[in-house]
Amino acid sequence: MPSAGLFITFEGIDGAGKSTHIAGLADAFRAAGRMVVLTREPGGTPLAEKLRDLVLNDAMDPLSEALLMFAARRDHLQQVIEPALRRGEVVLCDRFTDATFAYQGSGRGFDLDVLRQLEQWVQARPDGEPLRQPDLTVWFDLPPVVAAQRLAAARSPDRFESQPQAFFERVAAGYAARMTQAPARFARIASDQPKEQVWQQVHTAVAQRGWLKGGAA
Repeated sequence: MPSAGLFITFEGIDGAGKSTHIAGLADAFRAAGRMVVLTREPGGTPLAEKLRDLVLNDAMDPLSEALLMFAARRDHLQQVIEPALRRGEVVLCDRFTDATFAYQGSGRGFDLDVLRQLEQWVQARPDGEPLRQPDLTVWFDLPPVVAAQRLAAARSPDRFESQPQAFFERVAAGYAARMTQAPARFARIASDQPKEQVWQQVHTAVAQRGWLKGGAA
């Protein structure tokens, strides 16, 4: 029988180290014989990438920002994520809805009830199936002060990365709140550690669910 599709998201504040380890997990699944779709939010489709550019670079009010995020997500779900899951593939996504609640909700202070309504509309599935959510969310928990130091040495910041440390402290609290609401879905990764130890945590979180063999490569 074909393998069931898996939807795994990587979350965390900017500078937490998601990109390195999402690529490593993609390699691990491919080595296990799985087809992998590696994607990101906002983005993942031609339309969503255009919206990403607007969100990251153009000034706008929080409602406009939230609407663009969910518009990009809707297209991403319809064009990429849902078709891949129906084919039995593994979808690894750099950020998803938890990021919207953390950044636009907690970071910007936008109305969480509005975000919940948008989540219900955009992630609805046919025939009364449960709301589309990740099978696993890997949360890279990093102190904001450490993230700021990493970003300062990495690249020119975008509209989000240039926010003050207090903003990222609120974002980190937003992620913690989302984990409290859905603890079974989350794997918290202490990412203020050497890269090899962080990878071990990531691999273990996936292997414990029976999706990869135990023991990180």
